Amino acid sequence: MEILELESFLPYRLYRLADAVSREFSKVYSDRLGLSRPEWRTLSGLGQHGTMTATELGKQSAMHKTKVSRAVAELERRRWLTRTPDENDRRVEHLMLTKAGLAAYREMVPLAKAFEGDLLTKLSTDERAAMVSGVAALEGALSKG
Repeated sequence: MEILELESFLPYRLYRLADAVSREFSKVYSDRLGLSRPEWRTLSGLGQHGTMTATELGKQSAMHKTKVSRAVAELERRRWLTRTPDENDRRVEHLMLTKAGLAAYREMVPLAKAFEGDLLTKLSTDERAAMVSGVAALEGALSKG
């Protein structure tokens, strides 16, 4: 019987790495703003793109619609976003950050960039270049399939 060694199986290694990085970064936005991962992803998606629907947020952040819905409800409770019904389709709502939500996003941007910078300093210049091009190549290959 053939054995699959998870520790050397690339999909598993990528998952573990992404999860470890995400958990480490979550300490930053959780400590600073008291946000969960879905709330952070929602805040950052709206901060980057402005107005979005929940469906667009789900696609952009790779989150299930229930996680998006809960994150939207919590950010709305905090008065960090508003919902505006679509004029043509009442089932659709356009989500947008309020001034307070935008202030929270602007507070987090330099912290996120600093986290990314610190993470990248753990790699040599060649390793950084190889990782960036390798990730881009895998993303491109998978988006075609």
